[in-house]
Amino acid sequence: MSRTALRICPLCEATCGLTLTLDGARVTGARGDRDDVFSKGFICPKGASFGAVDGDPDRLRTPLVRRDGELREATWEEAFDAVAAGIRPVVERYGPNAVGVVLGNPNVHTVAGALYPPVLLAGLGTRSLFTASTVDQMPKHVSSGLLFGDANAIPVPDLDHTDHLLLIGANPLESNGSLCTAPDFPGKLKALKARGGTLTVIDPRRTRTARLADRHVAIRPGTDALLLAAMAHVLFEEGLVDLGELTPHVQGVEELRSAVRDFTPEAVAEACDVEAPVTRTLARELAAAPTAAVYGRIGSCTVPYGTLASWLVDVLNILTGNLDRPGGALFPQAATDKAPRPAGPGRGFALGRWHSRVSRHPEAKGELPLSALAEEIDTATEDGEPVRALIAVAANPVLSAPDGDRLDKALDSLDFMVSVDPYLNETSRHAHVVLPPPPPSQSPHHDFAFNTLAVRNQVRYTRPAVPLEPGRMAESEILARLTLAATGMHGADPSAVDDLVIAQTLGKAVGEPHSAVHGRDPQDLATRLTGENGPERRLDMMLRLGPYGDGFGARPGGLSLAVLLEHPHGIDLGPLRPRLPQPLKTPSGRIELLPRPIVDDLPRLRTALTERPAGLVLVGRRHLRSNNSWMHNVPALTGGTNRCTLHIHPEDAERLGVRDGSAVRVKGAGGEVTAPAEVTDGVRRGVVSLPHGWGHDRPGTRLSHASADPGVNVNQLLDGSLLDPLSGNAVLNGVPVEVAPVAEKLKPLTSAKL
Repeated sequence: MSRTALRICPLCEATCGLTLTLDGARVTGARGDRDDVFSKGFICPKGASFGAVDGDPDRLRTPLVRRDGELREATWEEAFDAVAAGIRPVVERYGPNAVGVVLGNPNVHTVAGALYPPVLLAGLGTRSLFTASTVDQMPKHVSSGLLFGDANAIPVPDLDHTDHLLLIGANPLESNGSLCTAPDFPGKLKALKARGGTLTVIDPRRTRTARLADRHVAIRPGTDALLLAAMAHVLFEEGLVDLGELTPHVQGVEELRSAVRDFTPEAVAEACDVEAPVTRTLARELAAAPTAAVYGRIGSCTVPYGTLASWLVDVLNILTGNLDRPGGALFPQAATDKAPRPAGPGRGFALGRWHSRVSRHPEAKGELPLSALAEEIDTATEDGEPVRALIAVAANPVLSAPDGDRLDKALDSLDFMVSVDPYLNETSRHAHVVLPPPPPSQSPHHDFAFNTLAVRNQVRYTRPAVPLEPGRMAESEILARLTLAATGMHGADPSAVDDLVIAQTLGKAVGEPHSAVHGRDPQDLATRLTGENGPERRLDMMLRLGPYGDGFGARPGGLSLAVLLEHPHGIDLGPLRPRLPQPLKTPSGRIELLPRPIVDDLPRLRTALTERPAGLVLVGRRHLRSNNSWMHNVPALTGGTNRCTLHIHPEDAERLGVRDGSAVRVKGAGGEVTAPAEVTDGVRRGVVSLPHGWGHDRPGTRLSHASADPGVNVNQLLDGSLLDPLSGNAVLNGVPVEVAPVAEKLKPLTSAKL
């Protein structure tokens, strides 16, 4: 007999509530949960395909351990014995930095992925951390850290109330939103227009989002920061700066006026390929709107001036008085955030506290560039040991990082590698041990990360829809045992990890004067925690200590896990509200509008005023039915428009002799690939586009559907040398390429200034 169960969708950042239909332990259907307090029944093709993702027959069901050169099924005990035997000798002989840790995008989509990697990293003590952030959003973290003193204080547009929304490098009708958690983003944009608001999209492609816009500006890729700086210039020049209630919280306005003086609309026009009157109109409309928000995403992050562009997004919100006000861009307040501390100066945010060993890239937010992983493994220097062992958790950098061929070879040279992954994919095939987590139906869900970016404050939690099948191990236990094995505590009870975190967190909380539990006994508080397991007890602790929590009885009526479980569709905590100055952690206690690292990087942006690409440049592309490299093995999510084709403008195609559907070779600094051409005026002249996450053609994987239609790895066109210097983020967009029909020989790649 079939039954239903609730589940929050873990397949993108929209975090929609689902109602699953189950036949025994098998998910046979998924629809939107109409009673979900956040998504209200919205569902996208990924959520509708939850059952196919969950039941993919290629998912690994038991651990794999490499024996005699081959990965073979093993018991969990054998797998963790092998992890301890592989990691600990490397740490003891070469030091903790010889162990690298790679965290992939799916980590932020699971409870365990949020709770356990920080403990693993702290226990190892390694500085060799690489994550998906540096091929995605690290510029936004860095700019937020510099402006607000907290790299995780990222304001999001108040989509439900704004009168004017300017999107740059964002395509939420395909991505469902990113660094802006918003179920039914398309519906919110349509509602904006229905209430008389204005939508402006700046993008070199005429995306689905751009087609919805009132104004689409087809900017030249990579010049986002120039255009935004010119808009800031217009605000100053025409007396349109109006901080409003932000005034007492901001420093550096006059210094900023001087800093953007050279970036006139006329000066940036040729570089951006945007006429000066258009730039002036964009700035005037932004300033004139009753409320407005500027929102930039991956297209403006993965470019040479990604941090500057991310900084200028918030600069425009600040100069127009739209930061921290309804209808503008506000700071969300998640239920598991730390309880707000009293406003005042903080420690601020520092860059470059250490550097990568080979190319001396500065760390950002504790991370080194993912682009540098291969050289940190395969290049010897006198400055420390190379990475000799690797722990990869939900990561596939062979496809997601530049120059996968080099990384492929580097991974083969490691002394030891362990991968936590449900698939034997292009990266995990190199591992000595593969630890497969269970499918999402057998796991709990709470969005620790995405609730801090949500366009409405709310809290939801769903327990596993079905119990763990025999032979499976919960992801939380996998990561706890991995932590113990890697940090010299192999064999200890995995609950020790949760007990340690609880003791440390409560011990700190009772010592903080502003805490609701100040002065209380941490051991007594620990006994009051509820939950069926360690992760639930930790969630209960975070809820009770958080901004809406009951403070372990100090705030009657507040949140706890028990209260949350009484509300299976979630609890609405209300619209975003102004919060300044409380979120600020800068040394001054104010928004530091022109921080020193930004000042030092602006001369580099000035050089871009005279730089032009010599030929074609490449940009990426997102598909609605995909999420990076981890959904191409599901038939329901491939085919149709979700294809790995090279988009090329008709005029460029005619000039190069490229026909629609014909094979073309694309050459970049890191190599070349062959893909079918798709001639379309949806991309501007001078620009070609390949989607990200494809290239499933390497031997030794177990991805039967993906390997049957592998596509090509767009990141193989990159050699990893192009990075945004402030954040270490890879430059994935606006990079020069050569394109020719397969029958023709490609010319040597022309150097193009970006």
